[in-house]
Amino acid sequence: MPLMLWLSPAFPVGAFAYSHGLEWAVEAGDIHDARSLGGWLVDLLTFGAPRADAILFAAAFRSAEAGDWPALLETNALAVALAPSAERRLETTAQGAAFVMAARAAWDCEPLERLATEEPIAYPAAVAAAAAGHGLPLEASLQAFVLGLIANAVSAVVRLGPIGQTDGQKILAALLPRLRALAREAVHSTLADLGGAAFRSDLASMRHETQYSRLFRS
Repeated sequence: MPLMLWLSPAFPVGAFAYSHGLEWAVEAGDIHDARSLGGWLVDLLTFGAPRADAILFAAAFRSAEAGDWPALLETNALAVALAPSAERRLETTAQGAAFVMAARAAWDCEPLERLATEEPIAYPAAVAAAAAGHGLPLEASLQAFVLGLIANAVSAVVRLGPIGQTDGQKILAALLPRLRALAREAVHSTLADLGGAAFRSDLASMRHETQYSRLFRS
């Protein structure tokens, strides 16, 4: 149940304010219907930031579970450094800081205390520290975390208008097997498995910085 609370839209991390570059992708016409959004999200899960965040989550979780605080802080620093644009850095660090603040107020634990000494804090490291600190299983935590990322992306595109809520739910249902597979992969990953090739998504986050009319912060 803690995972359901921490990764729900009601948990105060401000996830609703970020689109992961999708707002520019909609403006550019890359995403214009359910099929194009589904393909974009499959690429993100296979080659993009959600895959990297899952691997970083697993590394941070294992470090926190083992009480290896230097490794936890190093993983957090790497997660921040890997952000490919200013807005993506803001996306992960603003949510990471907000998560640590809210979680420490109601769900404090030693990994969160240790991570709170750092600034900035990446979102996957923050959630992983809380999950490990409360003895939650790694694979279930990864599933919930990645689902939260993708559900927020779908919600952003629904609000931008190319798809409706029903199509959004169809996309999420179709992606569940891929989410489970990514969680399984990340459980057995190391930081050496990091890597990505979602260049259009990275460029979208950069182009969004100067987009004329915007609803989202990224």
